Amino acid sequence: MNMAEEKNTKKGGDRMSKILYGFYVLCLLSFFVIAARIIGIMAGYEPDNRIARFFRPNSRREVLVPTRGRIFDRNGRLLAASTPMYQVTMDCTVLKDRFAAETKDGKGKKDEAEWREKARRLSEGLSRIFKDKTADEYYRQIIRNREEGKMYMKVGHQINYDTLQMIKALPLFNEGQFKGGMRVEAKDTRQYPYGSLARRTIGYVKDNSNSNGNNHIGLEGRYDYVLHGTEGVEYLRLTDNRQTIRDYDSTYTPAKDGDDIRTTLDIDIQDIADNAIRSVVKDNYKKVEGATCVVMDVETGAIRAMVNLSRNAADTSDHELYEQFNYAISTSGEPGSVFKTTTLMSLLEDGKIGLHDSIPTNHGHVPGFSDDAHIWDYERENHTNRISVLHGYEISSNYVFRYLAYRYYGERPKKMIEKLYNYKLGEKYDFDLEGFSSPKIPSPESPSWSGTDLGSVAIGYAVQVTPLHLVTFYNAIANKGRMMKPYLVETVEKDGKVVSKKGPSVLNGQICSRATADTLTKAMMRVTEEGTGKRMLGSSLCTVAGKTGTARIAQGGSGYSDKQGRIQYQGTFVGFFPAEAPKYTCIVTMYSRPGTGILYGGTMPAMAFRKIVDGIIAMDSSNGKVIHRSSAMPSMTAGTAKPAQKGIIRDVRGLGVMDAVYLLENEGYKVTYRGTGHVKVQSPQAGSKAAPGTTVTLTLE
Repeated sequence: MNMAEEKNTKKGGDRMSKILYGFYVLCLLSFFVIAARIIGIMAGYEPDNRIARFFRPNSRREVLVPTRGRIFDRNGRLLAASTPMYQVTMDCTVLKDRFAAETKDGKGKKDEAEWREKARRLSEGLSRIFKDKTADEYYRQIIRNREEGKMYMKVGHQINYDTLQMIKALPLFNEGQFKGGMRVEAKDTRQYPYGSLARRTIGYVKDNSNSNGNNHIGLEGRYDYVLHGTEGVEYLRLTDNRQTIRDYDSTYTPAKDGDDIRTTLDIDIQDIADNAIRSVVKDNYKKVEGATCVVMDVETGAIRAMVNLSRNAADTSDHELYEQFNYAISTSGEPGSVFKTTTLMSLLEDGKIGLHDSIPTNHGHVPGFSDDAHIWDYERENHTNRISVLHGYEISSNYVFRYLAYRYYGERPKKMIEKLYNYKLGEKYDFDLEGFSSPKIPSPESPSWSGTDLGSVAIGYAVQVTPLHLVTFYNAIANKGRMMKPYLVETVEKDGKVVSKKGPSVLNGQICSRATADTLTKAMMRVTEEGTGKRMLGSSLCTVAGKTGTARIAQGGSGYSDKQGRIQYQGTFVGFFPAEAPKYTCIVTMYSRPGTGILYGGTMPAMAFRKIVDGIIAMDSSNGKVIHRSSAMPSMTAGTAKPAQKGIIRDVRGLGVMDAVYLLENEGYKVTYRGTGHVKVQSPQAGSKAAPGTTVTLTLE
């Protein structure tokens, strides 16, 4: 090779190297560009949905319904829960086309005959389990749908898991969906293990997926925001073999199940109260239209039972009692004589009277009102023209309380009305159920106030309150003047752990003094021992302090009678027990059908109250053992009151607090005390000289 050729070869090699080097650099740069692009795509690239939708399988949005929270009674017994229920359906056309195509050697006809024979045995099983149709009816329906080509037939009603397993074992259905045609639709449904007990209080929901509040009643409605939970979302798509699966390319938000609530209700006490009301009114369907009962824990205000039973007002042939309307919180009406206790409390608190003070009888006449026939009888039987405040309360005299109201508040009626607001009888306070009615109290400053309103209010007319207002007021007396707010929900829980605690709260720290509360208790005990409540409560298993009340029910603009001249009444008995150490306060109110008979509070309501008292006392093991007739009575010692001398403080040591307060207050002294038990120390000491109005302090042990 000559020099020229060698030189040309070398130049060619250099040129090739440069070209290859250029390709190398270009490839390297392309690599970095592509890598950067890939990283960019991975980091945040979103495809154009207008194009991408053609490359994705169709998906649908599915709302995930949470499991609704449970409701428990105070002891953890289940009152309401969501459980899966199953609806069985049947594709009656299953294998029909296949059998029709199999004509060789008559195989198709044989298989069809076997299928129909299994369907006949299936029909016998369905009839036995559901008891809604005969076996022949089921069989004819299946064959008719098969011949008409219907792929959907509803079988029976919704069933639980155990019944579903029984149905799955029946002929034909035990071969599965593609041979037997059985299909199952599962859905959470609300179950109430105790049936109708407290149903109006517990309430109901039509569908947990319906969160807009429609058809949500009672605790279920008020606490729907707790029980409902939070809905989730998922997207579903079809696979190539037509099965539905979650679309993992789409977002997924799981449902959050609802929290549980623990109520104050005691299902045993609820059962006692429900049975007591039913047993009294079941045979009085011509007289009683409805009834309500509330049992409240004295110390906390917790509601242990709330019964609301009513009949169809328009259909007197329907004798059944249903939990369909909450009288306890929704019926605001004139309460009658049970309201006299508010008047007596005001008079005692203001120091106007003592229980043994007497007033003139005046033949039962108060200007502007009809004469009180009770006073006529009293004057005739006792040959006197004076009556004590206690006896007037005992016989529930309208005259006595009208007279006292006008005598002590006639110049300042506003003072007595303001007392009612202090007792929380003039306001609608927050409660755990919707539908709590607002009370109505007339105002002396209103243009509509008349000269008879004060006398009407004093005996429970011209005012409107609910049974819940009344039982809360009486509970405060049992609780020594401390008014607790009634409540139904104790805690909100999640998986057994407390999420939030509701618990007791105070409405009014002291609506009256402890001494006034004890004096009222003594008066209420006289009602059940000697007065209007003696007939029904005189021999209950424990002492009861209570009050009867009977009132006419206003009929709109037509006064107290309807167009046919019929009158409707509500009878009430309210009180607490055991009277010496109150544990429960209870109210029973019954509503009559319009008619001519009177429903007195001392009759059927008091009878039901008695049954409730006896049932609770018998159930409560803390009340001690039963003393049998052959047993020896335990030895007991008690203090006795020394005779009183005018202006000298008597010796009340050794007495129970109610007896001590009763004696001292009737002698004109004010009383305060501390501790529990019997009087150990009194100050000033027994035998000391003291003018009426002096405060005597008692120490109890």
